[in-house]
Amino acid sequence: MEVRTRAPGKIILSGEHAVVHGSTAVAGSIDLYTNVSLRISNSSDVDDGLLEFQLKDMGLAFSWKIQKIKETISELGFPLSSSAPSFSSESIKLFATLVEQQNIPEAKIGLAAGISAFLWLYTSIQGFKPATAVVTSDLPLGSGLGSSAAFCVSISAALLASSGALSSVSSHDGWLTLGESELELVNRWAFEGEKIIHGKPSGIDNTVSTFGNMIMFRSGKLTRIKPSMPLRMLVTNTKVGRNTKALVAGVSERACRHPEAMTAVFTAVDSISKELAAIIQSPASDMLAITEKEDKLEELMEMNQGLLQCMGVSHSSIETVLRTTLKYKLASKLTGAGGGGCVLTLLPALLSKTIVDKVIAELESCGFQCLVAAIGGKGIEIGFCGYS
Repeated sequence: MEVRTRAPGKIILSGEHAVVHGSTAVAGSIDLYTNVSLRISNSSDVDDGLLEFQLKDMGLAFSWKIQKIKETISELGFPLSSSAPSFSSESIKLFATLVEQQNIPEAKIGLAAGISAFLWLYTSIQGFKPATAVVTSDLPLGSGLGSSAAFCVSISAALLASSGALSSVSSHDGWLTLGESELELVNRWAFEGEKIIHGKPSGIDNTVSTFGNMIMFRSGKLTRIKPSMPLRMLVTNTKVGRNTKALVAGVSERACRHPEAMTAVFTAVDSISKELAAIIQSPASDMLAITEKEDKLEELMEMNQGLLQCMGVSHSSIETVLRTTLKYKLASKLTGAGGGGCVLTLLPALLSKTIVDKVIAELESCGFQCLVAAIGGKGIEIGFCGYS
């Protein structure tokens, strides 16, 4: 049996950076996915088998002899319980040695932590069975769209499904969705994978990718919310890399230099996030009501962007996107860490395709990548198919 999974990326609609200082943030899933195909061998001669891992979009393939994996991590006692235990630093060092034995191109060395996460998740859940896992993704790496979380969620769900730990509750378009307890299980495993990759993630990305829809997040507390209106965004990837830790530190340093002013900024962001969440959840009976809500959301996005500029996390590439979309009377804001990365532009329900195409053409002429995404859809989904 082949198990297929897909997990969505995420955007932060409001509250980035300010959330570190106690403000509310709102995040939502997007219909851009990381897909995993997993085939586990039923061969009785397990020790002679291979664990194969392909990152198809990048043209990269890795493989390990099962016997070699066993020898390397034998002292750790794998597989582990399906309740998603925490990894140890000792175990990650051993997995890192397995990754180092692969010929990862120098330009792709940043993928090493993700490959370690895959190996840890695989052996923790499946143990030492030969298998082939293939990963493809719509999500650009390192752009603030939750690509690593979608990877961890999709891998975790595929492994748990193939081990019989998950059962579906409904289906649509060939995809199965999971019940609440199964989603919680996938999320716990995915969070461990995120920790291997990022060290101290907030848990926002993997939670949005697992459960879908939207969440409000404040001071470590996550509240899931469900939008009552369709939301569509143009996501513009500036392709400008940034150092998230440095940007976060810069905001904190500015807050130390100007405590009263920055406290007012963070308080304003908190109000924007709460109002935005209330608008998204409030009922809209007709197109006029939806249009009125979109107008308010556009104003809130512009206000949030202005406050992010106050925090010092905008960038010339982001400003180029803002100027371009403003020419078409569209509201935009950065999403995530800033300093480059991605920019969101709200696409109103009545906006013509002609205008959208013109905006995209102009942005792409600047060297940017444009993706149109629906916000607040489904989370992790699973499919099964037989093969001969």
